[in-house]
Amino acid sequence: MNVDPTELALLAALAFAGSVVFGITGFGAALITIPLALHLVPLPFALALFVLMDLANSYRIGFENPKHAVRAEWTRLVPTILVGTVVGVTLLVNLPRQAATLALGVFVFLFALYSLFSGRASSHRIGPAWAYLAGFSGGITSTVFGAGGPPYAMYLSHRGLTKEQFRATLGFAALTSISLRTIAFFATGILLDLKVWAYALVIVPAGLAGLWAAGHLFRRITRETLMRAVALMLLATGVSLVLRALA
Repeated sequence: MNVDPTELALLAALAFAGSVVFGITGFGAALITIPLALHLVPLPFALALFVLMDLANSYRIGFENPKHAVRAEWTRLVPTILVGTVVGVTLLVNLPRQAATLALGVFVFLFALYSLFSGRASSHRIGPAWAYLAGFSGGITSTVFGAGGPPYAMYLSHRGLTKEQFRATLGFAALTSISLRTIAFFATGILLDLKVWAYALVIVPAGLAGLWAAGHLFRRITRETLMRAVALMLLATGVSLVLRALA
């Protein structure tokens, strides 16, 4: 098992940056970590390594202020997150990635543009039944792309939640999704690489440091700014996925 110090340092920097994003928006670490990590390591290694960081981060955020979480929203999301994860595992091991990545990237990119330029994007409320589609989509994208947050954020940002409710509820959804993703990666053998666990000894603390930094920024951000940050993260997701598909 060879450890490249430069490679590890760069991955740790990505972990810190991704966790700052996650700490502020409640999702989005994978938007930073996975696409950029692919310049350094293969996709299975990146997915396995950063799911460990994501798991640590999601436990930190998910139980930070549980009283603010809207449990009814979370319980609507959970069943289809589970179903989506099962479907995502099947896609991960059996289907080509490029076409699905391109389609998802275009969809998220267009939705982000709508959110940024429509005055009603963050205020228009949608019905609770949309939770089932959001959960299913997030379960799939979490497993296949390492990024389940966008569908949950799309749904919750249109449910009229306060900044604290949005962040806490999204944290619970992310915790559920990432926990299921971790189990799936064990089942497929992706998380059985000892090098992943060796790198995680550095990556996980770097991610937690990013959360600490984000905590100070979060207290100074209004709900409107946070919603705009969510839209910008969705825009980044779409671009990164499209570029990955076309590479």
